[in-house]
Amino acid sequence: MMMLGCSLALGASAVHGVNLAAQRGPVQRVVQGKVTDKGDAAVNGAVVYLKDDHTMAVKSFITQADGTYRFGQLAQNTDYELWAESNGKKSSTKTISSFDSKNSFQINLKVDTSK
Repeated sequence: MMMLGCSLALGASAVHGVNLAAQRGPVQRVVQGKVTDKGDAAVNGAVVYLKDDHTMAVKSFITQADGTYRFGQLAQNTDYELWAESNGKKSSTKTISSFDSKNSFQINLKVDTSK
C-alpha cells in the first residue's frame, strides 16, 4: 500500500511539471542589428523590412541615430526575410529559417548609400 502512494505522488508531480511548461507558452524570437553604409558608418533613418514568408506580411522599422533596429515577438515556426533600404538603395536580403533553433538573432545590414 505504501508503494502505491509513492507512485501516485510521483505521477502528480510529473503532471504538475507539464502544466508549468504549458503555461509558459511558445518561445518568441527576436532579431536586431545595425544598418551601416559601405564605410561602416551608422545609417540613421534607414527602413528595415521584415517579411513573414508564411503570411507575406511585412513589418518595418526606421533605424535610430546609431543605425539600430529591433523586431520582437517572432514566431518559431516561420521563415522571415530581412533587408534595409536607404536613399533608394537596398541591402542584400537575409533569411531567418524556422529550422534555426536560436531565439535571438544579431543581423547587421549594409547599404551602399553613395550616389
